[in-house]
Amino acid sequence: MPKLMEVLEFLDNSGDRMVQRVPNFGSAEIKWGAQLTVRENQEAVFYRDGKALDVFKAGRHILETQNIPLISKWVTSFGYGPESPFRSEVYFVGKQLFPNLKWGTKEPILFRDSELKMIRIRSFGSFSIQIADSLLFINKIVGTRGVYKNEDIEDYIRSIIVSRLTGILGDELKTVLDMPSSFDDLSLAASVKLKSEIEALGLYLHDFYINSISVPENVQELIDERSGMSAIGNIDEFMKYKMALSLEKAAENQSGTAGEGMGGGVGAGMGLGMGFMLPQMIQNSMMSGVGQQMQGQDNSTGESAIDKLKKLKEILDLGIISKEEFEEKKKKLMSEL
Repeated sequence: MPKLMEVLEFLDNSGDRMVQRVPNFGSAEIKWGAQLTVRENQEAVFYRDGKALDVFKAGRHILETQNIPLISKWVTSFGYGPESPFRSEVYFVGKQLFPNLKWGTKEPILFRDSELKMIRIRSFGSFSIQIADSLLFINKIVGTRGVYKNEDIEDYIRSIIVSRLTGILGDELKTVLDMPSSFDDLSLAASVKLKSEIEALGLYLHDFYINSISVPENVQELIDERSGMSAIGNIDEFMKYKMALSLEKAAENQSGTAGEGMGGGVGAGMGLGMGFMLPQMIQNSMMSGVGQQMQGQDNSTGESAIDKLKKLKEILDLGIISKEEFEEKKKKLMSEL
């Protein structure tokens, strides 16, 4: 015996259904007096004869169709056969949050960088959406499809994001060197710009994140080199320090080699000689201003005696010269004051 009454409901076990039509297959013949059950995270749009009549919120509702059980079917069968001409269907709309949807640039974007000039960059991130206007979303996006999943709208929104991203990056980002501190500002600016376009689809953009902005490998190498130079600081002082370490290591190696081949006595003497030569070599490099003054060169653009004393003290602290040598040079510099 056929059912006189129907109960319409939809439970989504997958969590990815944005819209589900009931009945999804076969003839759309909902009987008069059908019981419609809508959950808290759902809305139901009732269509009769191709027209949306009502949007039902959570609860139990009774549908009024023209398909009266047994009677309507018997009457219409004379003119229309087994199929009823009175069409009706219900679209269940998921109002829950659809989180962590992905977006990304399939092709690099040409970007004018204030530091690196014209470069190509790629960007990736995520966003979350909700259906804000069920009727608008169905009529504008879903159409007559029986099932609509979040992956279907994800591709479309991704294309919108990528098309707007070039302008957003150009307005908000000056150089990729500032990227780490700019992600939050860029995400906020993009969210504001995309909001109106997303709302026009009947959706609400809950959040939008830019997770990464990457550059080609050769550009990344240039950025790494630039970071390394910044970490070094004063390149002149760094090179002088490296030279001092190299000379000290050379003196130690020379002493050890000579000691093995000549019984240690001559080697020790050579190492000692190198040790005495080392302070003079470093002094000539790090105190060129002192040498210029002692040779009678123009001192108008040189360093003051106080600055030279400071440098001499730094050499002493590094252990390059002895205390006696420091005092001797100090007396000469003090005499210039």
